[in-house]
Amino acid sequence: MRFLHIISLSLLPIIASAGKLSLQSARVVVSDTEGTILRNEPLSKTRLPSPALTLDSTDTLKFTVQILDDETGKPVQPHQTFLRFYDAQNDEEGIQPLRVSSTGKASFELNMAKPPASIPATPDESVPLRVSLIVGSFEYSPLSQPLFDLHLPVSRPSPKHPEEHTYAPLPEIQHTFRPEPKTPYVILSAIGTGLVLSPWVALIGLLGDVLLYGAIFGGITIAAGKSALGKVGQWRLAKA
Repeated sequence: MRFLHIISLSLLPIIASAGKLSLQSARVVVSDTEGTILRNEPLSKTRLPSPALTLDSTDTLKFTVQILDDETGKPVQPHQTFLRFYDAQNDEEGIQPLRVSSTGKASFELNMAKPPASIPATPDESVPLRVSLIVGSFEYSPLSQPLFDLHLPVSRPSPKHPEEHTYAPLPEIQHTFRPEPKTPYVILSAIGTGLVLSPWVALIGLLGDVLLYGAIFGGITIAAGKSALGKVGQWRLAKA
């Protein structure tokens, strides 16, 4: 805290020595599409133009001003200069940067046929925008000067993008699941089990006969094989 206090005290001479800015030849001109001037008024530091300025959808507003050193009267080229459009009812604002020349002169043209994006939307044309000039410079104290109140036509809705529907939320996907299989009746299960096991039961019942027939046919086959082998041996001995 003591360190911040020391810094604050050290900055006091700088703030106290900062010069002041003043506005000269501030003027606003409103014209229609044919170039006819509808309003041409100089702007005052103490009062706003009355009645408030009103623009139609095809009108053009031009604002000009020169920024000077209040003490020497020399032109100043500030580091930052803005026009602020403020909607007090909806608490919306738009900031439009201005370019200031080396002679301290700046101008801004508002063509309602192609309004800049810095102008806030106007849902109610009866509510004016409060327009003020904000100037900032390292060598001068900041300046915020109210200029005029401005009525604009109701903003038109933004045109829809041809692919806007592709970004819209889709309806919820409804999944259809197969119904759970039902458990068959006990009687049907028993019948099915019996049909499956019946061949095996019959095979087990006939297993004794199968083994008996196998033994008989096996003995006959063995005897026939031995007889054939014996005859082949005798034939080879007789031939030798």
